[in-house]
Amino acid sequence: MQQMTFKDLNLSSGLLDALEDLGYTTPTTIQHKAFSVIMSGRDVCGIAQTGTGKTFAYLLPLLRLFKYSKDRTPQILIIVPTRELVVQVTDVIKQLGSYLTLEVVGVYGGVNMKPQAAAIENGVDIVVGTPGRTLDLAYNGNLKLKNVKKLVIDEMDEMLNLGFRTQINNLLDMLPEKRQNLLFSATITDEVEILMNSYFNEPERIEAAPVGSPLENINQIVYNVPNFYTKVNLLEFLLASHPEMNKVLVFVATKKLADELYEQMNEKFPEQVGVIHSNKEQNHRFNTVNKFQDGTFRFIIATDIIARGLDVAEVSHVFNFDIPEVPENYIHRIGRTGRADKKGNSITFVTEREQPFQDAVEMLMNYKIPVKELPDELEISTVLTEDEMPKVKMREVLIKLPKLYEGGGAFHEKSAKNKKVNVKVRHSDKMKEKYGKPQTRGQKKKGR
Repeated sequence: MQQMTFKDLNLSSGLLDALEDLGYTTPTTIQHKAFSVIMSGRDVCGIAQTGTGKTFAYLLPLLRLFKYSKDRTPQILIIVPTRELVVQVTDVIKQLGSYLTLEVVGVYGGVNMKPQAAAIENGVDIVVGTPGRTLDLAYNGNLKLKNVKKLVIDEMDEMLNLGFRTQINNLLDMLPEKRQNLLFSATITDEVEILMNSYFNEPERIEAAPVGSPLENINQIVYNVPNFYTKVNLLEFLLASHPEMNKVLVFVATKKLADELYEQMNEKFPEQVGVIHSNKEQNHRFNTVNKFQDGTFRFIIATDIIARGLDVAEVSHVFNFDIPEVPENYIHRIGRTGRADKKGNSITFVTEREQPFQDAVEMLMNYKIPVKELPDELEISTVLTEDEMPKVKMREVLIKLPKLYEGGGAFHEKSAKNKKVNVKVRHSDKMKEKYGKPQTRGQKKKGR
């Protein structure tokens, strides 16, 4: 059976020329499955994990359907979870639309809103934005939504994880009722179902490599390591002995750990390593990714902020320095390599304490990750971090303290002079005690 190419799809010559310039000839599964459905005008729910070509899957039919309008308010609105993904999708639209007449603007928080508002007011056909900033621009009147005909919500499950449910609902309430809705998500949770039931019109489901199915073109291995510092030694050893590991992402569990590992690795590989997480400023994050793309940085240490929604081309290897506690995040991480039908590699370090997380990942994938023996030359560290040190459990001995007092509300015995008792004494008794006989105050005068 002959393999399908983009020429087999109903694409315009401008889009075919752009794809040829970019070097793409064959659509992925999600791309050819989604194309005809989106072209028909139906609402769509696409289920596919990172690295399967979702961005092209919705952009190609939308750009094929796009018609220039003199009313320069947006016809297409694309909502994504992160600032990095805004930049990525905006760039892809510019590349695919290089032979088309259209304007695209990307909007996201963390930067001055005025330049973004000015760009929109100058005329725009497509807006790509994060939920919060898009809503701010709409509330301020800079972004007019009355002519939006196509809505795309990309990485919906991630946006819900980041707490954007209210902003998305508010945006959907502001859009024209007559529109086409496209939603793409790696997982379909109950919250996603509720949103589609409320705002979509009988969406057709398109599924391709859903989360949980390991990508066939990614070679996965796992190393069982005793502790944190042996992980550091193993990472250094593998990078030093394998020059083919030339574009590497190293995922860690926390921002603090990312900074600590960066300090150690930068000594061994100076000027070859970058670090990126949510505490880093936006310019730092962009510059780090750019240096990684152009080959200045050989590897980046990162938290899950870039496991999804950031298109880093031709990643040779992904390291899970810490295996994630959420098994779906493992799939998103390794999806950064082996993209566009290229071979990729995933290497995971697992301690005994992390074994349950590996079990959960393997259960999700229904796949046993092959275990590789530690290299003979590797230095096994005996130094433990504070978290790894065994906790000494002290026997709890209960000592019965003597009572300090019996009853009463004071903490000591009252002195005799303070032991007063309020007793009412009649006047006649006082007089008898003083004079020896009862005395009266005199008879009251009778009224006349």
